[in-house]
Amino acid sequence: MGLKVFDFREVEPKLFEVEGAKGKVYVRWLLTEKDGANKFWMRYFEMEPGSNTPRHRHPWEHEAFILEGEGVVIGEGGKEYPLKPGTVVFVPPNELHEFRNTGNTVMKILCIIPAVKEAPGR
Repeated sequence: MGLKVFDFREVEPKLFEVEGAKGKVYVRWLLTEKDGANKFWMRYFEMEPGSNTPRHRHPWEHEAFILEGEGVVIGEGGKEYPLKPGTVVFVPPNELHEFRNTGNTVMKILCIIPAVKEAPGR
């Protein structure tokens, strides 16, 4: 497969229906193996105010970049780290974590994960 260029809005958002998620969290799977991405996948999340991803862990790392909105990421031991536009988050393998929108607007997150078919919300 060759170069692929498109507007992210061409990808239909799906409700992130994963056990433990609360509120409305939407995900767009921007790049996956269907696009020829065999090592890394790109996801775009929109989290409504008051929503959160489940508190979970998995054997792969992932990276997140906060585009808009405010919230927290909760790590091991319940420690909370504030999120705002421009915040970068690295989640190491097997680290307990949860993203939560604590603001009054939609929180938008760009997230990169390794190409793992077990990724939640696929």
